[in-house]
Amino acid sequence: MVVEPEEVQASLAVASAPTARIEAHKADGTPVLTGTASVGPGYGETELERRLASLGDPGELFIVDRLEVGMHSEDEVVSVDHDTPNGNGYPFSLSQKVAKITESHPWYTKERGDTSPWGRAIVPMEMISVLAHKSGPNWPVRSPVLGLFLDMEVRLLAGPVFVGQEYSLTRELVGLSQSRRTESYWTRTSISEVGSGVKVAEVLLHSGVFKESYRDYPS
Repeated sequence: MVVEPEEVQASLAVASAPTARIEAHKADGTPVLTGTASVGPGYGETELERRLASLGDPGELFIVDRLEVGMHSEDEVVSVDHDTPNGNGYPFSLSQKVAKITESHPWYTKERGDTSPWGRAIVPMEMISVLAHKSGPNWPVRSPVLGLFLDMEVRLLAGPVFVGQEYSLTRELVGLSQSRRTESYWTRTSISEVGSGVKVAEVLLHSGVFKESYRDYPS
């Protein structure tokens, strides 16, 4: 976990194409994250593909026990514009995010988005997950519980994702797991352009809930 105002050093190292290792550490060396980055269409094996493929039987579950691999949610249509906050989970606009991110770009902005090669503003990588999760899939997770994001992968298939464009979201539950302190589930969200139906991106999210936060968890 990283809290304000802790400093974090991020790094990327290419060992063999097309995959690079990414890491982030706090100033005292504490690891924050590890993963992979790659450029398609031949992405190579990603960190989350490896982790998802390695899942075994999750064992007995008490919070996410009503979830089943293969569950789907109903399609919904969403978009991201420059000025509208993005729901209770992300109560900020794209313009507010762009003003804060470390390495912004004119193509993300309302003022200069039309200078991009596509003639319109594009959604930054770190906002594609926001678009994908403006409203959740409402899986039947028992509550109340305290949750957290454990892993995330954003994959562009026919990108970029555009500001103001409507997209259809389709979600599938693709994994269940648990650790000593959490029960968790994996959701793959497909992002398709409304009208053409072209799938432009996928977001794989591993979400966890703390066992200690569930009042009825067996002692």
